[in-house]
Amino acid sequence: MIEDLLKTLSAQYPTYGFQKLFNLIRLADYSFNHKRVYRIYCDLRLNLKIKPKKRLAPRTKITLAQPNNINQCWSLDFMSDALTNGRRIRTANVIDDCNREALGILISFSLTSKRITRWLDQLAISRGYPNRIRVDNGPENISHHFQNWAKSHGIFIQYIQPGKPAQNAYIERFNRTYREAVLDMYLFRDISQAQHITNTWIKHYNEERPHESLNNQSPRSFINQLNQNYSSCEVG
Repeated sequence: MIEDLLKTLSAQYPTYGFQKLFNLIRLADYSFNHKRVYRIYCDLRLNLKIKPKKRLAPRTKITLAQPNNINQCWSLDFMSDALTNGRRIRTANVIDDCNREALGILISFSLTSKRITRWLDQLAISRGYPNRIRVDNGPENISHHFQNWAKSHGIFIQYIQPGKPAQNAYIERFNRTYREAVLDMYLFRDISQAQHITNTWIKHYNEERPHESLNNQSPRSFINQLNQNYSSCEVG
C-alpha cells in the first residue's frame, strides 16, 4: 500500500521531495507512521538529487507580514519561457499574499499594461479587488495606464526597491515552484497547451498541494479554516 502510494505520487509530482509526498498521503486520510514511510521512500530510491549550492554572499532576510484576510494584498510578477519552436512567451502571475492562492497565470507572447489590467478586472469579477498590489518596477507596472487603473479601483501600488526581489518574496517563491513543476517539466508546442497545463496545475496547487508556511494545508484549506475561525469568534 505505502509503496504503491509513493510510486504513484512521485510519478505524478516528480519535483516533490519526501515531506511533500508524506503530507499528501496524510491529506488523503492515511495514518502511516512517518519513519516507516520514509524508510520505504529511501528503499525505492525516490530521493531527489540535490544539486550542490553555489556559495553566495550572505543576504539579509526580509520577513513579509502575512495579511490576515484575502484581498488585503496581491503580488504580481512576470516570467518568461519558450515554445518548442523557440518563440519566447511571457507569463503574468498573481497570488493573494494571505493564503498564497494562485489567482491566475496569464500566458501570451506580449503582455502590455492594458492586457494585464483587463485580465485583473476579469479576476476581480469573482474575487473582488485588492486593497494593495505589490509589484516590481517593470515597464508594465510603472506605466500611467496601470497607475490610473489602480487609482480608479482604490488600489495602492506597493513598488519594491530595484534589485530587491526579497521584498516580493511570496511571489518569488511561487515563481520557483511554478517553474520547477511546469515550465521546466514540459515542452509546449503552443500557448494554448501551455495555458491548459498551467491551469490544471493551478487547481492542484490551490486545492491539494500542502504549503509549509500554511501549516501544511493547501491555500483553499487554509482560507476555509481561517473563515471558520472568524465565524466561531463572531458566534462566541
